[in-house]
Amino acid sequence: MLCARILPFPVVVAVLLAACVSLARGADKVHLTKNASDISGCTAAGNISVPRDSTGQVDLVDAEAQFRNQVIGLGANTGFITSGPLGIPAEGVAYRCPN
Repeated sequence: MLCARILPFPVVVAVLLAACVSLARGADKVHLTKNASDISGCTAAGNISVPRDSTGQVDLVDAEAQFRNQVIGLGANTGFITSGPLGIPAEGVAYRCPN
């Protein structure tokens, strides 16, 4: 009975880790904001849209990493979040802001 409780946990952890999107170099330092005053004085670099599945839903586990990676991909350091379910970034604009 004890084995039945212990075995599923490692399997669940392995599945969750396999599904995770890796952060691009520097993506962990990307500033995410919903506050327009945070991007005053910044230069827009491009629009961001996290991929959606066939039902139009974003992957809640990987959405933030995908958003951050897109900011880095556009050569920016700040992501202005314009929409997203449950506070998770799904769409926005990448900005280059002075440090």
